[in-house]
Amino acid sequence: MPVKVCVFDAYGTLFDVAAAARIASEQPGRETLAAVWPALAADWRAKQLEYSWLRAVTGDHVPFWQVTKDGLDWAMEKAGLDDPELRELLLALYWELAAYREVPMMLATLKARGLDCAILSNGSPEMLEGAVDHSGIGLYLDAVLSVESVGIFKPARAVYDMVGARFGCSPGEVLFVSSNGWDAAGAAAYGFRTVWVNRLDLPQDRLMAAPHHVLSDLTTIPEIV
Repeated sequence: MPVKVCVFDAYGTLFDVAAAARIASEQPGRETLAAVWPALAADWRAKQLEYSWLRAVTGDHVPFWQVTKDGLDWAMEKAGLDDPELRELLLALYWELAAYREVPMMLATLKARGLDCAILSNGSPEMLEGAVDHSGIGLYLDAVLSVESVGIFKPARAVYDMVGARFGCSPGEVLFVSSNGWDAAGAAAYGFRTVWVNRLDLPQDRLMAAPHHVLSDLTTIPEIV
């Protein structure tokens, strides 16, 4: 069955989630942050995801922006950074995350081949709109789908259902791409063809299903399709 729709996770897949901490650390007077920003960025992302999973399990849903703020507060406390001005700066920069450099050309190639392209993300609609607008990739996207439409975070099946509802396709006609191993596993178990973008060269998660392809970045996605 040929692929008709290419669906991408947003944060960590299309957009560099470490960019906010890295850019803030480069500003004058941010020497303390410069010494710890990689750990801060990693902890922020880890807690952001952990809180989304726990809220999905308990049914206590809040917008992704809330778990993003909560994750940052935890990470800053762990790093010993009691700095409200820095907190506001980091949160502002999160709305302007850069796309990875291969993203525009990859999406343009897919669109030139007649494929539909979409984002399917835990992010709230406002967050995703900000990132898409800042990166300039909106012209390549046919849809930006947020879990806020169903009120639960990935990897709940109700989230993956959104793709078929929007594009009228079967799971086998979808190529789903994520930098999160757990997301690629959830999508594979759902029935999507999946790509895990393993940018950090991590071991594969031991979960319900395995991704069909593992790549180090998004450059060769058009070749897989």
